[in-house]
Formats: sequence, C-alpha cells, structure tokens
Amino acid sequence: MPVPRGMGRINKVGPNRVTRHLVPVIPGFGLVVHHGRRSGAEYRTPVNVFRTDTGYVIALAYGPETDWVKNVLAEGGCTLLTRGRSVRCAHPEVYVDRKRHHIRPVEKTVLGLLRVDHFLALQTVWSQDA
Repeated sequence: MPVPRGMGRINKVGPNRVTRHLVPVIPGFGLVVHHGRRSGAEYRTPVNVFRTDTGYVIALAYGPETDWVKNVLAEGGCTLLTRGRSVRCAHPEVYVDRKRHHIRPVEKTVLGLLRVDHFLALQTVWSQDA
C-alpha cells in the first residue's frame, strides 16, 4: 500500500471536503458515488481517473482494501462524476499493473514514485451531462 491509511483518514475530514466540489470538473479527477455495504448510505470519494476505450481506470493510491473500493465491488459498479458528466459504470475489476498502462506520462511518473500499481477498471454503461 503506497500511501499510508492514516493520510486517507486525514484527507477524508480535511481536503476531500473542499476538493469534492472541484474534482468533478477538473480533467484527470472525478468523484466516485457509491453506497455503504451495510448502511446503504451514499458516499462520494475523490479519485484520479483515466479514460479507456471501454470506460475508466482509477488509480488506487491507498490500495485495493479501502472501504470505497469494497463498496463499488459489492455494488457491482458506481456512478462517476468527471469532467462535468455523470457516468454510470459497471463490472468493476481490481488489477495490478506495474507498468501503469492507460496512464498519461506525467501521472505515470508520479504514481511510479508513490509505488501505486493497483487500479480499478470500470466499464461505461451510460453517461449524461451532470
């Protein structure tokens, strides 16, 4: 796990509350809208997102064992808010890619330095302007 979990907890109560209003429109970022496995509560998690031919890839900076990843896997998908669009995604799949395919060169370098090599692939079901 490249980024310590403690940093994730700090981000959850600090920067994430501010950035979640900006990331849906900034290229390379998005909000994953998912629901708690037990509570059913809606959550919004800011992520680095990369477009592919069939959908999106999300870099798992905190690893594949985070609650939001488990929620998306259990739900069988999520809604992704990115670049001013609402995108319904399905067929989530966690995978390891040490060469970081589908990642632009600048982000590939940063993710390499952080040793991020777990990703979540999502297939687009539909999308619309947010």
